[in-house]
Amino acid sequence: MNAGHFFVCAALVFTCPDASHAQSAATGPQRSLASQPVPRTDANSLLAHEQLVRKAKQGRIDVFFVGDSITRRWGAADPQYRPLLENWKTNFFGWNAANFGWGADRIENILWRLQNGELDGVNPKVIVVLAGINNVGAEPGSPEKVADITRGLKAIVDVCQAKAPNATLIMTALFPRNDNPAAIPTINPINLNLAHLADGKKVRYLNINDKLADSNGRFFPGMVNPDQLHPTLRAYQVWADALKPIFTELMGPPAKVDHAAPPTGDPSARP
Repeated sequence: MNAGHFFVCAALVFTCPDASHAQSAATGPQRSLASQPVPRTDANSLLAHEQLVRKAKQGRIDVFFVGDSITRRWGAADPQYRPLLENWKTNFFGWNAANFGWGADRIENILWRLQNGELDGVNPKVIVVLAGINNVGAEPGSPEKVADITRGLKAIVDVCQAKAPNATLIMTALFPRNDNPAAIPTINPINLNLAHLADGKKVRYLNINDKLADSNGRFFPGMVNPDQLHPTLRAYQVWADALKPIFTELMGPPAKVDHAAPPTGDPSARP
């Protein structure tokens, strides 16, 4: 099944008879398709991309994390995220893990970065993906939005498999966002579709939401920052606890040394 043929209605996955029409309805004339790569053109994002391409060229990366700010904050060098970086090192040192997240990225921006150097020649053993919450936004969605985001996530799977055919992908379910509970009904069917992208072998599906939030998608106390979007240190540890058994299965226990490139920070920051 190709990326254009996912459509959701009443939380069911089925084949859309007219994929091109579904894409048009999902996005309208003023919106980007999630499955079509789009670069970020602000100066800071362009610098960040250059920084991440240089990191990719250093090689020796066995675990490649990619996503938006939720991913980035975990392994960033910025002082305000130092506790998260320490948690990252505690959990992943010895597995040669590198973070390629970038704040505010939508799926189409992540696709562009993956297609333009950030995954070239890296050949990781594992790729961890968490993407799509910025496409969801904080407003109520629609079946068309769900279908568009699903196609974008399928496009991420496709580009990762094309550029790193030996890697196992871990597609992480979108976390809830509580800045507007009306977004939850959009997130749930996307995660259902994401589960259908997994084969349980080379593409794994990881959903930790039942440990982060209740059945209505409301975060448990201590799991989310005051913005009601970004996870706390406690929530990142839940994610790490779910990832580490998979890493051990695929790569064995962590080594005594780590060869991945050092973490990057905000390229616009001045020392």
